[in-house]
Amino acid sequence: MKTIFDRVSYDCSKIVTETYSTSFALATKMLSTSIRKDIYNIYGFVRFADEIVDTFHDYDKKELFEGFEADLQCAIQNKISLNPILNSFQHTYHKYDIPQHLVTAFMKSMRMDLTKKEYSTYEEYKEYIYGSADVVGLMCLCVFVNGDKEKYEELKESAMALGSAFQKVNFLRDLRADFEDLDRSYFPNINLMELDEAAKKRIVDEIQADFELGYSGIVKLPEQAKFGVYTAYRYYKKLLQKLQGTPPLEIKNTRIRVPNYQKFGLLAESYVNYKLQLL
Repeated sequence: MKTIFDRVSYDCSKIVTETYSTSFALATKMLSTSIRKDIYNIYGFVRFADEIVDTFHDYDKKELFEGFEADLQCAIQNKISLNPILNSFQHTYHKYDIPQHLVTAFMKSMRMDLTKKEYSTYEEYKEYIYGSADVVGLMCLCVFVNGDKEKYEELKESAMALGSAFQKVNFLRDLRADFEDLDRSYFPNINLMELDEAAKKRIVDEIQADFELGYSGIVKLPEQAKFGVYTAYRYYKKLLQKLQGTPPLEIKNTRIRVPNYQKFGLLAESYVNYKLQLL
C-alpha cells in the first residue's frame, strides 16, 4: 500500500534529521505535531544534497549530484519517488505549495559547492547564502504559516535573516573544516589564515544584525511554530556567544560546541519564556 511506503519515507527523513543534527532535531520536536513531519521532510532533502557536495570525496560528486537533481525533478513532477527522502519532500512541497524557485536556488548553491572555493565579493557571498540558507528558512516558513500567503509575505524577510544567521554561525564554527577539508572560504575579503579579533567582530556584528531581524519574525509566528523556532534561535545565539568569546586562533583550530547539558538548559529557559509570553 502506498500509505505504508509514505510512512517509511517520512520515518527516513526523521531518522536523517535526528542522526545528522541533534540540535535541529531537538528544536523540531518543539514544533506542533501537525507540522513536525514536514520539517523533517525538508531537512532530509537539504541534508542529502549537502552531503553529496561536502562528504562523498571518494565518488564522482558531480555525477551523484546531477542524478539526485534529476530524481528531485521527477519526484516533484510525478508526486512520487523510490528515493524515500525525495518522496517525503515532494509531499511537503505540494502540500504547502512551496515555490519552485526556492528549490532551484537551493540546488544552485549546492552545485556551486562542487567547484567554487572562494567568495571574493559580497554579491557572490550573498547569492550563496540566499540559496543555501535563506530559501530553506522560506521553505520552512511555508509550513509554519500553513500556506497563508499574506502571512508568508509579512514574515519573509525575517525568515531569510534567521536562515542567514544560522548559516553564518555554522561558517564561523566550521572555519577549519571548510578551509582544510573542503578548501573553501565563504566570508569575503577575510584571510582566514590571519583571522584576528577585528575580522571576527565584523562577522559577529553581521550575524547579530541578522538575529535581530530574525527575532522580530519569531514573535509573529503562529503558535504551532513559535516555540520550536525560538528554541533553535536560542541555541544558535548561544553558539555565537561562545564563538564571540573564543580567540580567533582557537576558532581556526577547534570546533566550538554547545554541550548537551547547556542545550537542555536553553530548552528549559526557552519553554519558560514561551509559556510566560516573554517572546
